[in-house]
Amino acid sequence: MIRKLKHWLLWATLAAAVLTTLTQLLQLYGLAGQIRLISQLLAGKDVGADELATSAPEVRMARAVYLSQHQRYDEALATLNLLLQQSGPELQMQTRYNLGNLYLRQAMEKAQSGNINDAMPLLGLAKQAYREALVLDSEFWDAKYNLEVAMRLLPEMDRISSGDDKDDLSQKTQLWTTLPGFPRGLP
Repeated sequence: MIRKLKHWLLWATLAAAVLTTLTQLLQLYGLAGQIRLISQLLAGKDVGADELATSAPEVRMARAVYLSQHQRYDEALATLNLLLQQSGPELQMQTRYNLGNLYLRQAMEKAQSGNINDAMPLLGLAKQAYREALVLDSEFWDAKYNLEVAMRLLPEMDRISSGDDKDDLSQKTQLWTTLPGFPRGLP
């Protein structure tokens, strides 16, 4: 009887080991597919929506970054908003950071082309996204840095749109060279 029980226990252990191995192999195969998609995006090739339907949120995040870098802002915004609804706290933080980057990039493009009035709302959205990312992780240094950049850009844009054309030209060239809010020299 004990011999028979040992026999069945041995076979049950072997079956559990085989099942665990097969599960691990399937996970590895799925991970390899996700890495292939991300590599394709990094190489500058777009990934179709049909391939993204079953992919991990990280792949969708990579596609949103790809779309943003290729000035396809509406598609990137739609992808990031979809990720906000589906992801956990860590990915939410990254998504909000990337939303801030998207808005900041658009605001900087508009500011450089002279469309200050169009850039200001985008800059406000960027700051809000960075703040929301920092609520999720107060030690997220990249979000802190980009929030500081966005906060320094807005006062400069207010000065640029002062109305004096001669003064506006000199201020546009100094958009990133001055640090408002920091004392200059000794007291």
